[in-house]
Amino acid sequence: MRGSFYVWYGLFMNTWLSFSRAIDRLNHWVGKASLWLILATTLISAANAIVRKVFNFSSNAYLEIQWYLFAAVFLLAAGYVFMHNAHVRIDSLSSKFSPKTRNWIDVVGISVVLLPFCLLMVILSWPLFVQAYVSGELSSNAGGLIRWPAYFLMPAGFSLLGLQGVSELIKRVAYLRGQGPDVLAHHHDAAESLVASDVRGDAS
Repeated sequence: MRGSFYVWYGLFMNTWLSFSRAIDRLNHWVGKASLWLILATTLISAANAIVRKVFNFSSNAYLEIQWYLFAAVFLLAAGYVFMHNAHVRIDSLSSKFSPKTRNWIDVVGISVVLLPFCLLMVILSWPLFVQAYVSGELSSNAGGLIRWPAYFLMPAGFSLLGLQGVSELIKRVAYLRGQGPDVLAHHHDAAESLVASDVRGDAS
């Protein structure tokens, strides 16, 4: 009976860890794709400046697309940044804690703060996106862009961040249960290896 429990528990944790790796792959892909948005923003900004100086011509659309793309990078890549543990931490405090304490702090923080906040932001921002999409809302600036893509970035970005929060929560719990590595100790390498190993598994 006890052996059956451990078998089922192992399968349960493996299922959640597989789900965590799937989320990691998604945010890994989105984060890498966001790099191209940075390049696009730079090129559009440079082209806009050249056209304005040389031809004395400018358009609000060129200006707005720059902050659209910047917002896309900031919001859509938030989950990628979290996966690589590149967000702001108070290292002077966390470095004094034991590995288990750091992981327990993350479990509480993700569960009590991050996930509810992401859910709230999705709930509040989704109606704004739908309203702008249905109405075809345009920028109030002359020659400006439609607004619904900018509104859509809010629920999309916080959904990706919330999903990554779930993934990180699974990893923290797995470590505390002795079924996974301490990703806070070597977060970057662990995240990359999880993605790479899963890709190799899919290829085989």
